[in-house]
Amino acid sequence: METRQAFGQVLKMARKKKSVSQEELSEISSRTYISSLERGLKNPTLDKIDQIGQQLGVHPLTLIAATFARRDGTSIDDLLKQIRDEYSALHDKTAT
Repeated sequence: METRQAFGQVLKMARKKKSVSQEELSEISSRTYISSLERGLKNPTLDKIDQIGQQLGVHPLTLIAATFARRDGTSIDDLLKQIRDEYSALHDKTAT
């Protein structure tokens, strides 16, 4: 599965769980754009993911992590462990 398709599925799931319509997200972008994201036709920018997260009441990293977990067919726990380990390794290197 492509990343943008996985993001689209996650966005649609999150939007429905939060009972937010595409029209309600149109404050961020047009309903057509939101629909294109959900169908995996477009790639959102980080700023757009941040705005969508704010509108849905979820951290943008939640949307991103769920996207990559779905894309890779891995559990969110395994992905978050990998992220923690990589962040720690990066942090340790930049501290010197």
